[in-house]
Formats: sequence, structure tokens, C-alpha cells
Amino acid sequence: MTLRFIATRASALLPIAMSIAAIGVVALALTTGIGRSPDADEGAAAHLWQLLMAGQIPVMAYFAVRWLPAAPREGVRVLLTQLAAGLAAAAPVLLLHL
Repeated sequence: MTLRFIATRASALLPIAMSIAAIGVVALALTTGIGRSPDADEGAAAHLWQLLMAGQIPVMAYFAVRWLPAAPREGVRVLLTQLAAGLAAAAPVLLLHL
């Protein structure tokens, strides 16, 4: 199978899209303050980010179970891309102590 075929599957694209959405949530919360709580509690932005990041795990697991046995080389490439996107979404939170 080709990388193009595997990379267009929903289980390959959804975690990447969720990471991009999580980056958007962080950017929106930092620039406008939308989704931030005025008291010391976490706001809606933090909860949405957490849901987006945690929701990727079962989708990535499904992708690994489905595609790694069928196309190991291409599957690993997609999983590494998903992991890189997840780390990119986590980096601002970790670096800025949000």
C-alpha cells in the first residue's frame, strides 16, 4: 500500500486535525482570553484542550492496530506525524506552564 492511501484515512487525519484544533484553542485563549476562567480554576479552553489531546489516543490506537500489520513502514510514518502534531500542541502548554 502507498503512503498516500494510508495517510488519507480518517484515522490518520483525525488526530492531526485534533492537534491543530488544540493549538488553536491555546492560541485563542492566550491572545483574546476567551475560554479562560477569571478565578483560579481552569477555564473552558483548558478543558477543551484536554479533551482534544486525550481524544486522540483511541484514534491513534485504532490506526496502529488497523494499519501497522498491513503496511508497517507507511503506518509508522503516519504515527510519527501524529505524535509530532501532538507534541506541537503540548509544547506551548508545557513551556508556558499553562
